[in-house]
Amino acid sequence: MDRRSVLKNAGIAGVLAAGAAPAVHAQAAIRWRLASSFPKALDTIHGAADVFARAVKNMSGGKFEVSVHAAGELMPAFGVVDGVQQGSVEIAHTAPYYFFGKDETFALGCAIPFGLNSRQMSAWMYEGNGMKLMREFYAKYNIVNFPGGNTGAQMGGWYRKEIKSLKDIKGMKMRIGGFGGKILERIGGVPQNIPGGDIYPALEKGTIDSAEWVGPYDDLKLGLNKVAPFYYYPGWWEGGPQLDFFINDKAFNSLPPEYKAIVEAACAQAHSDMQAKYDARNPTALKQLVANGAKLREFPKDVMAAAFKESMAFYEEISAKNESWKKVYSDYSKFRAEQNLWFRFTEARFDTFMQAQKL
Repeated sequence: MDRRSVLKNAGIAGVLAAGAAPAVHAQAAIRWRLASSFPKALDTIHGAADVFARAVKNMSGGKFEVSVHAAGELMPAFGVVDGVQQGSVEIAHTAPYYFFGKDETFALGCAIPFGLNSRQMSAWMYEGNGMKLMREFYAKYNIVNFPGGNTGAQMGGWYRKEIKSLKDIKGMKMRIGGFGGKILERIGGVPQNIPGGDIYPALEKGTIDSAEWVGPYDDLKLGLNKVAPFYYYPGWWEGGPQLDFFINDKAFNSLPPEYKAIVEAACAQAHSDMQAKYDARNPTALKQLVANGAKLREFPKDVMAAAFKESMAFYEEISAKNESWKKVYSDYSKFRAEQNLWFRFTEARFDTFMQAQKL
């Protein structure tokens, strides 16, 4: 039989029957397990893993399937890096800054106080040196990373008492993730690293005085407004936190080229999908929170100024002792300066004007 004739004249059924199917359909079935750091109830942030898994299955014609497991099902929320590194699971979906205790450089793959916003972070990762530098770092943990979502700039959290000045931070116990906790500590607070699913009971019982998570949509789901009335902004420690898919390097490198391309495309889809959901859902959720009694407050200027000063000093201190951090942060900080120069004349001015209009 003439192969070219089959391809020209047959429909897809004929092509498949003739053994001329696309390469992806000829691949063996693959099954991966994905460990998430998030509870299923948070459909936006946990949901990015579902978007990824569904895209992989669809693009592979059902040959490549990824089962998604919420925090605690296969391993603890903060155990996923060890799980991927050791090959216990093939892939994880998490916030890299959860693991700064292993090395501060992890935080640069997610968010640091007064860092990049979400668009700038994507630009650094995809068009700057971000992906290259972070992959060099993650290789020490047997990890291949792909951006896996962004929440956009976050809110500053829920507080039992009003924060009128920097002195009100002194001694305050706050659930706060990543480097935000380090800076909070430097301005007098007491950081607590608690998984998302455990925040409400800790705040309700008074184990902590305040807590931050993401923003209105997720915070409403967690019910944090029921146990702390004051809702502050902005989340200066998370101007554009990026989630990541962490993949075991042996698992990824064993994939055929077609499946590697599918994984990359599925990660990109999940990356854009997450922020689109947050941007679409947060406004309605904020209105509902305010209607239910949430008291919106802007952080006092002395709190912002002290946090910024301590952040910059902290980064210099880390650079002096951690070569991995120094290498990545040097590039990151240069990119941040260039981006802020550009945004000053475009995005910031446009946004400020539009937000002052009555539409």
